[in-house]
Amino acid sequence: MFYERYVLGRWVSAHGAVYPMFSHDLHVVKTLPPLGRYVISCDYGTVNPASFGLWGYGEGVWYRMREYYHDSRAVGAQRTDEEYAAALEALADGLPVERVIVDPSASSFIQCLRRRERWEIVPAKNDVADGIRLVSGALARGRLRFHESCRDTLREFSLYRWDLEAGRDAPIKENDHAMDDIRYFVTRMLREGEGGFAALSTRGRAAR
Repeated sequence: MFYERYVLGRWVSAHGAVYPMFSHDLHVVKTLPPLGRYVISCDYGTVNPASFGLWGYGEGVWYRMREYYHDSRAVGAQRTDEEYAAALEALADGLPVERVIVDPSASSFIQCLRRRERWEIVPAKNDVADGIRLVSGALARGRLRFHESCRDTLREFSLYRWDLEAGRDAPIKENDHAMDDIRYFVTRMLREGEGGFAALSTRGRAAR
């Protein structure tokens, strides 16, 4: 933690990290290999931030190629469903996106996207504990990589932590918007697309 904060200049949580196996050296890339499949995952927010990620598949790994992140509190302006849909279309940038996985609570946004008739729209599964377990396994097995331009994702990985005071397996509801859209992606694509895989539980070691 000292090295990352004071030598590398990264802000990281001192304890209780939800994804302690995440490593900038192992999971962050500067260049992308040839990619063949494309998916977008979305965590929707009006007052809270909205986070969208564009994923591409290549060489047995899913790469988060780029992201869209809008924090209405930080910029002082909320966005409409239509504005978010336009941002998602710009994120896709003409690529043949096979599906868009969306926060299941965002019913109006889901309908807005479906009216565009451009992609398959899939409501995400929102079991937090199961999703964290699956993301942990994907990270540990090297099935996920992140382009260095996804700065809000990298910031949240360093700050996303367990609520050690709550006495239950729950993360603090802060710095979790990119984390949620990644969880939506993994739960749908890695479990369904690859028939499941053995995943790690990190809760015990994170709490110690």
